[in-house]
Amino acid sequence: MHGVIMAGGRGTRLQPLTDHRPKPMVPLLGRPVIDYVKDAMLDAGVSELVVTTGYRGDDLAAHVSSWSEDGVHARVNRESTPMGTAGSVRLLADVLTSTFIVGSGDGVSTLDVSALLAHHRATGAALTIGLVEVEDPSSFGIVGLGTTNDADVDGDLRGGYVRRFAEKPAPEDAFSRLINAGVYIVEPEALAMVPAGVKYDFSRDLFPSMLEAGLPIAGLMLDGLWFDIGEPHHLLEAQATLLGGPQAFLHDGAMVEDGASVHASLLMDDATVATECTVDSTILGVGVTVGKGAVLKRCVIGDGAVVQPGERLIDVRRAA
Repeated sequence: MHGVIMAGGRGTRLQPLTDHRPKPMVPLLGRPVIDYVKDAMLDAGVSELVVTTGYRGDDLAAHVSSWSEDGVHARVNRESTPMGTAGSVRLLADVLTSTFIVGSGDGVSTLDVSALLAHHRATGAALTIGLVEVEDPSSFGIVGLGTTNDADVDGDLRGGYVRRFAEKPAPEDAFSRLINAGVYIVEPEALAMVPAGVKYDFSRDLFPSMLEAGLPIAGLMLDGLWFDIGEPHHLLEAQATLLGGPQAFLHDGAMVEDGASVHASLLMDDATVATECTVDSTILGVGVTVGKGAVLKRCVIGDGAVVQPGERLIDVRRAA
C-alpha cells in the first residue's frame, strides 16, 4: 500500500526556524517532525512512501533517502509550482491506483492509522478523514458526523459519515469539537475528482465537491497524540507532552553552563547558554550563542544568531 506525506509548505509562522529548513524538518526530541508521520504510516501497513516537496525540497530529499537505512522504500516528488494539498497528491495518480494513505508532514502524530483504515473499509467510503477532539476548534477545520451518508449531524458521534465542514468557525458557530487531523484514507475514485494541473486543496475544494456529488466521506476520531506544529509554542507544547512535563530538551552538542537556568525550552544542535542566563519557554536554533547574564522568555532565536551578554528579550523572534 502506498502512503503519501505532504511536505511542501514553507512554514512562515515558524520563522526564523524555517529560514534554513523546511517545516517538516524542524526537530522534536531529536527527530524531524516528519519522522513521526512516517512511523504512523509504516505501523498501518504502508510499504511504499512518497513525500511531496516544495520549499527546500533538496533538504527533504536528503533526509528521505536516509530512511532506506531502516529498510523503508521511499522517494520524493517535488512540485515545480505549489499545487495545494490535493493537487500535489494528484500528481501521483499514475501510481495511486488502489487504496492509499495521505498524511501531513508538518504535524506530530502518533495516531492509530490502522483503526482509520479499518473504519474506511467498514463504511465503504471513497475517502475517510482522521479526526481529533479539541477544546477550542476555532483555529481548525471542524467536521460534523452522521450515522449514514444522508443523516443529520450528531454532535455526539465519534465515528460515522461526514455530513458538514466548517473552516475556523467562531466559537458560537462551532457545531462540533472534532477537527481534521490531516490524515486520510483515499480511494482512486476520490482522487479522480481532483482536476489535473490545478491548485486544489482537500478541505477547501475536494471535500465540498465530494459532498455535493454524494460521494461518501467517512470520519473517525483516533487514539494517540496529535499536534499541529503551526507556531513555535506548539512545538514546545508537543515537547512537554512527550516528555511528561515542561522540561528543557537539549539536542546533540547543546550546552548549558553552570549557573544558568533553562526551563521549558528547546535547544537545537550546538546551541550554548552561558552562565547566569535565564532561558524560559524559548527555542534556540542550531549554533545559537546566548551570552552571560542574558534573559530570554518566549523567544525564538534562529540558527547561528547571537544574544549578547546581559540582553533581556521577551516575546522576540530573531534571525541571524
